[in-house]
Amino acid sequence: MTTVVSKDLQLKLNEAIGLSCEISEDAFGVLNMELPVNQIFGVVLFLYRDEEFGFNFLTDICGVHYPQLKGRELCVVYHLQSMQRRCRLRIKVYVPLEKPEIPTLCGIYGSANWMERETYDFYGIQFVGHPNLRRILNMDEMTEFPMRKEFPLEDPNREDKMDYQFGR
Repeated sequence: MTTVVSKDLQLKLNEAIGLSCEISEDAFGVLNMELPVNQIFGVVLFLYRDEEFGFNFLTDICGVHYPQLKGRELCVVYHLQSMQRRCRLRIKVYVPLEKPEIPTLCGIYGSANWMERETYDFYGIQFVGHPNLRRILNMDEMTEFPMRKEFPLEDPNREDKMDYQFGR
């Protein structure tokens, strides 16, 4: 069923808003698409308002750091769900590390407020237009973003990690 949905959705997005995008399906039946940062708000608003698909539930927003992808280091992943079509859609938006800005979806989904704050707190992604974008779990004085892969991994062979020091 989701293969039909992906082709229908792709065709509808192309006809309705002129968006030429590719929608694929993973092994679990989740639809996947990638959008440029300037189209995320318009496309999600369309998907939310559309009566045929009705992606009316924002399941999750999370961030990913890909330090090896120059100019696309930070990624925001949106998980939308259509209750009436019983399908899920994963949308990925990449932004550069130098300008990690993306429009907020708080005007569409109220639940985006908390998830965007959490993504900001851990990845430093600025959600432009967010009503209260500030740290949510880390200290306000903290200048780093802990989920970015900017810190070296701990050396497992350090002397202070020997078993005898822990009574083992």
